[in-house]
Amino acid sequence: MLTIILRKLRFGLVLLLFSNSGLAQGGTCNGMTVGPGENLNGFDPFPANNAWNTDISNYPVHLNSANYINFIGPTASLHPDFLSGTYHGKPIGIPYQIVAGSQTKVNINFTAFGDESDPGPYPIPGDAPVEGGSKSNGDRHVLVLEKDGCWLYELYRAFKQKNGSWNADSAAVWDMTIDEQRPYTWTSADAAGLPIFPGLVRYDEVASGVINHAIRFTVPTSQRAFILPATHWASTTTDPNAPPMGLRLRLKASFNIAGFPADDQVILTALKRYGIILADNGSAMFISGTPDSRWNNANLDLLKTVKASDFEAIETGPIVTPANVPTGPNPTISSFTAIPTTVSAGNPVTLDWSVSNATYNIISQAGAVRGTSVVVTPTATTTYTLYSTNQYGRSTQTVTVTVQ
Repeated sequence: MLTIILRKLRFGLVLLLFSNSGLAQGGTCNGMTVGPGENLNGFDPFPANNAWNTDISNYPVHLNSANYINFIGPTASLHPDFLSGTYHGKPIGIPYQIVAGSQTKVNINFTAFGDESDPGPYPIPGDAPVEGGSKSNGDRHVLVLEKDGCWLYELYRAFKQKNGSWNADSAAVWDMTIDEQRPYTWTSADAAGLPIFPGLVRYDEVASGVINHAIRFTVPTSQRAFILPATHWASTTTDPNAPPMGLRLRLKASFNIAGFPADDQVILTALKRYGIILADNGSAMFISGTPDSRWNNANLDLLKTVKASDFEAIETGPIVTPANVPTGPNPTISSFTAIPTTVSAGNPVTLDWSVSNATYNIISQAGAVRGTSVVVTPTATTTYTLYSTNQYGRSTQTVTVTVQ
């Protein structure tokens, strides 16, 4: 069903949007193929009306567009930060892996931003691909899609430990069936508090002839501010002409893509229809994708003829600074109980909860959950913590199961 939405933007502007949120996606989450870098088979993460999946080709140009482009550098070249093969011995791009619901969950130990991260366990395989390779000292992102439950797990600065757990500076769990948002001012596995995976250019979608989402990009210096869907800034710069995290740029409709190879045209068409979303500090106009041996590097290199001046910033919502961060109530946990509270080792226990005003829930020792109950089988006395999160923050409650 086609829905008409009126959205009031900054400066009193009212934007008329046409949302296709009632339309089915091209694939299903559980139809994805298991394995590293495997095919999503037409599945697009998150609902069709999620910001990543929204067609912005008719959105108004931002009143500060020219200043944003000048700050980035109008001659800065679009740079695909992904390719076939290696560069200085390292794969270029952000890899991912698809796993089944039966994948063993392991503990995640946070080394920097644990208070803004989602607790484990996560279904991260021991051989999960790491950005830059296993010996990298860079961002070391690890992305895992769990197809049966339709969850996305993302880690930043991830290091596998000998006991099978992973250390990470930060991490986030994303429910790919809903329009999820991090709490205001919280980071994720990305500086802007965004999911990484939906902004990657993948070979399977380029080969299919269409990209149905916006693309992640970086700039050297961002503003101490953000625009939804971003929720976090990563800068001390207060210059209003510096681009805030979450800023969306669109390739101008007048830009002629006819002379580019077919695979490049797929990417350039997406830049006109969905644009690019600022997600991290890095090199100017670098767009993110997955490493894949099938990329044609010569064709990708032609994208560098596109300049920042060929883009325009678009209006997608208000700018949030430290002075105007939205506030509201955290989730309310009315109850969190275990039935029974005392068992023999290996016997089932049902954890029940009643929560209001929550976007998603995670239970320590169990992982991300939906509904109002889950069955666990503790082998030793265990204290379970329910973490309920919404756009304003997080509430917690514990219950202990004694194992005799």
